[in-house]
Amino acid sequence: MRLKALASSRVNKFIFLRKSFGSKPFQLLDIGAGNHSASKTCFVFPACTYHGVDMERDYNNNPEDFAHMKAFYEMDLTKLQYGTIPDDHFDGIWMVHVIEHLHNGDEVIKHLLPKLKKGGYMYIEYPGKKSLRLPSMYGTLNFHDDPTHVRLYSVDELKELLESNGCEVLRSGTRRNPWFIMAMPFRILMSWIGGKKIQGNIFWDILGFAEFLWVKKSI
Repeated sequence: MRLKALASSRVNKFIFLRKSFGSKPFQLLDIGAGNHSASKTCFVFPACTYHGVDMERDYNNNPEDFAHMKAFYEMDLTKLQYGTIPDDHFDGIWMVHVIEHLHNGDEVIKHLLPKLKKGGYMYIEYPGKKSLRLPSMYGTLNFHDDPTHVRLYSVDELKELLESNGCEVLRSGTRRNPWFIMAMPFRILMSWIGGKKIQGNIFWDILGFAEFLWVKKSI
């Protein structure tokens, strides 16, 4: 787990957490809290008070993950019923590869913004329009490789939504993580050596699969 957490510290999710908070304490609402996200996040950011949201409690989580959580909110985001999540409470709200699974992801974002403190940060990442033109591949390289993807979003659409709801867009565009681009040959080689299928996500950064927005709430 620790090796995986250290490796995952290179992902944009953690890069922008570091840009936002450095080593300072912060309250995080992580939308999509599966795959041991709580343990990984709190290992890289010990000062993080972690709150998770997901549709299912046990989506690749174990007791250690829940021990790292201040709170866990099990809910269907599309219903827009977030009364159990406190308002004006969080320093950061992170939504990484979530909205593409929601038919009303724009409304979900709008209804979550009251949970964020003034001066708080939000990071959103999702497959961009370019993903429609990429070849199909195991592990998802084309938007339609994942049958649970239901809607495509764009930077321009989300930028307008966020700015009209009191947020300043600090950075946005296509995700091009130089660490993952440089590591691409090694990841391919390790897949071959391990007898595993080469996954499409190895090529996300060099081919521009994903888009992102990093914003700050100004009101």
